[in-house]
Amino acid sequence: MKVTHIIVGLNIGGAELMLRRICESFNSNSDDEHNVISLTDLGEVGSLLRAQGVTVDTLGMRGAWDVFSAFSKLVRFLRSTKPDVVQTWMYHADLLGGLAARRVGIKAVIWGIRTTDVSRGGGKATIVIRRLCAWLSSRVPSVIVCAAQASRASHVAVGYSPGRMTVIPNGFDLDRLVAEPQEREAIRSNHGIDEGALVIGSLGRYNKVKDHSSFVTAAGFVAARFAHVKFLMVGRDVDRANEALMAEIMATGYADRFVLLGERRDVPACFKAMDIFCLHSLTEGFPNVLGEAMSMALPCVTTEAGDAAFLLGENGLVVPVQDPLALSEALAKIAVLTADERSAMGQGAYKRIVENFTMKCAEHKFKAIYDSLYSNQDIH
Repeated sequence: MKVTHIIVGLNIGGAELMLRRICESFNSNSDDEHNVISLTDLGEVGSLLRAQGVTVDTLGMRGAWDVFSAFSKLVRFLRSTKPDVVQTWMYHADLLGGLAARRVGIKAVIWGIRTTDVSRGGGKATIVIRRLCAWLSSRVPSVIVCAAQASRASHVAVGYSPGRMTVIPNGFDLDRLVAEPQEREAIRSNHGIDEGALVIGSLGRYNKVKDHSSFVTAAGFVAARFAHVKFLMVGRDVDRANEALMAEIMATGYADRFVLLGERRDVPACFKAMDIFCLHSLTEGFPNVLGEAMSMALPCVTTEAGDAAFLLGENGLVVPVQDPLALSEALAKIAVLTADERSAMGQGAYKRIVENFTMKCAEHKFKAIYDSLYSNQDIH
């Protein structure tokens, strides 16, 4: 079976990394062939895919004025390669990829939805495309895969066909989420974190939906109560060149407790340097970063954004979104635990990932969809 994935671009992001894991997993463990089309350019994930032997083609779309050209290229490409299944990722690719597949007679079309809160973010073009997708959702895709129950609910509410929708949570590759004790020690010692410090960590790009403001405010409350606590913040634009972020940190009165690393490639090592992980987002789909922290057995605090509470289960603490006081209280509750108690909480989180959210779990669910579509004689 040949599966062609279509996505707008392949820069680092949750959808892109999940796509990478699916392609690598299936291409190494099955007879199915998975390849990728990026509507724009190769990106970092595209380079990683190619390095693993996955075929990645790019169409060079640069903006709205290239849409018709990209669509024509896509139609020609699908007509020549004849995939059995076309799987698209997020609104723009759902629309263009879905219509192109149907244009060449491919009925086995899988759309992918990841956004949870459709009321936040998104430009005018995205809103229009989402409305078009909702209108076409009962006609173009055979299946619509949502990354979270919250994604499904929010899109049914704006007109998507509920009968076509299913939920497949992200899968985590536990073999990649490992780091050695010396990596923990290197990060901590290189950034002035004492051996006896308790490190509360945050990992994610600087964006209003990630609500770094609430984390910084909560951290200030925690810092006032615990002299040995420090805060390790990792992510794109999460650095001292970010004037808005630094102003909020300075306002806490405990700026010396914050360590900002910016964007890093050694994510497992960064998790290893933490003692507690905090997800502080306003909105999420199925939050990869929380699952990654759980996969590394970190005790976690999260806001109830998207499917975060469902992912964490009973293995950590959940607070309302945009509530710094509640967030600080939850962090304090874990901070006062003994090291053994925190370890037990982290092991519970790890066990939940192992039993429910590994890449193998996701692979089985996607395989069932591929096989069902492929075996349907109407699609051939």
